[in-house]
Amino acid sequence: MKYLPSQIVFFLQQHSVRRNLVFLTRFLLMLVTLIAFYSVIFHLIMNHEGQHYSWLTGVYWTLTVMSTLGFGDITFTSDAGKLFTLIVLVSGVILMLIMLPFTFVQFFYAPWLKAQEKGHTPRAIPQDAKGHVIVVSTSPIALNLVDELQEYGARCVILCTESGKTLDLLDQGYEAIVGEHDSSTTYENLRISRAAMLVALDSDVRNTNIVFTARDVSPDVPIVSSAQSEDAIDILQLAGCTKVLRFHKLLGEALARRILNFNMRFSVVSRFKELVVAEGPVMRTELVGKSLRNSGLRSATGANVVGLWERGKFVMPQPDTVFTATMVIVIVGDMHQIQAANRYLGKDVVEASQDAPVIVIGCGRVGLVAARQLERSKRKYVVVDKSAKGGFVKNHMVTGDAADLEILEKAGIRAAPSVIITTHDDDTNIYLTIYCRRLREDIQIISRATLDRNVGVLHAAGADLVLSLASMVSSSIINLLAPGKVLMINEGLNIFRSAVGKSLAGKPLMGSGIRSSTHCSVVALRNKEGILHANPDPKHIFEEGEELSLIGDSRSEKTFYEKYGKNMTITS
Repeated sequence: MKYLPSQIVFFLQQHSVRRNLVFLTRFLLMLVTLIAFYSVIFHLIMNHEGQHYSWLTGVYWTLTVMSTLGFGDITFTSDAGKLFTLIVLVSGVILMLIMLPFTFVQFFYAPWLKAQEKGHTPRAIPQDAKGHVIVVSTSPIALNLVDELQEYGARCVILCTESGKTLDLLDQGYEAIVGEHDSSTTYENLRISRAAMLVALDSDVRNTNIVFTARDVSPDVPIVSSAQSEDAIDILQLAGCTKVLRFHKLLGEALARRILNFNMRFSVVSRFKELVVAEGPVMRTELVGKSLRNSGLRSATGANVVGLWERGKFVMPQPDTVFTATMVIVIVGDMHQIQAANRYLGKDVVEASQDAPVIVIGCGRVGLVAARQLERSKRKYVVVDKSAKGGFVKNHMVTGDAADLEILEKAGIRAAPSVIITTHDDDTNIYLTIYCRRLREDIQIISRATLDRNVGVLHAAGADLVLSLASMVSSSIINLLAPGKVLMINEGLNIFRSAVGKSLAGKPLMGSGIRSSTHCSVVALRNKEGILHANPDPKHIFEEGEELSLIGDSRSEKTFYEKYGKNMTITS
């Protein structure tokens, strides 16, 4: 498609183009016929006035008048000739200055540009491609997933159904091809049989078609699909899906788990083999105002404080770091250590509003899941939504606009320990976060974000915790793509593995400088005998070949690899 002849052949093969060319040809024939007719009339009138010109002059005069050039070198003297000139002039303005350009652009130039665009849009990836991830969606969440995967060195190919969108993605630096989602040829062109994974992030119905078509081409490739409804899970699995994820359900449950819980301060975020990662808010505990050194948390529980969320920013704590009410502690340990941490903090909890209901704003997919999670944990809750809902939330509803102070007061905003904002519109979530924070400075605000770029804005608006749907999609897919090698927790916080290399061998953990130079924290160490030690002794001397498990954000992870080498990579 790089050469003009091949582009012309491709252009003429399209049925719509051939039909347009027929219309354009008919118009041009009509215009030529009219010019010839005017030229004949020109001669008849000129002969009547006693002037004689050649046939070429008649065509020349007709074209100059119709195109409004009007050189004035040839003119009529009679009224009939002047009237004829006006007729030719007006018809020329309509046909040559208006209809001809429009017809040419509509029936030739625009289709030609579209054909060139299609001709330059890739429809396949190289024959030798392998180990790539195919993403069938062009939504912002899908593009965020591609960005995250590329951070780990994974090759991603996006399937688009429109040439224009494909070219836009290519201009932005993505690898994309155009093709139909229900065509076997498309997936053959994507070399799906040698792909690491296919990810479908469209509607349930379209995802089913994508999965079924792709599975017919490759019976072995792992296929992961999103599902919006419970009923779609079985259908997608029957179509051949390897893993079906209800991201809205995962998000709603995660939001509900992070509320202030007076019986269990730390909620389990994820597990990494024997390690358990948990988060707990400092708010309304006696840790507020204390330093990490004086908290006694490590000595009393054995759990290691590996990080702090401070308004959406992950920071590595130092011994003299002072806890504030807006912080969320991230601890790592085994399950016994997490339970000990719950008991340790539970005795210090200020229980002023533990009987007040949690407010859930929004009763969409995420809001309903959050409410159901609260119901399972036997927490009191109230759901605020503009329209009344039935089912299990019927007796917990307050119908009205959450921006109305009377509605929020009816829901119990003055005494509620936490409010969960779950609407699917980030602008609305920011608006409600600012409003709730102004009403209550001491309330815990947990908000949902659809796009990663709004996480920081929501924190700035006053949210204590923000969970992003885009990050949840990325972390789920990456954890499936590289099981046991890397674990994305949330918002870019990762647990990853690396072997001890020559640069670390012989150094003690405390004097290695890992935390100070990379802002990563060692949470576990597996020795050469295969025994895992959670929160290893700071005096442990590294030996080459030992396996480290570290925690940090994506920037810290990159810094660690740059300083100590990437001894384990993410592979499928």
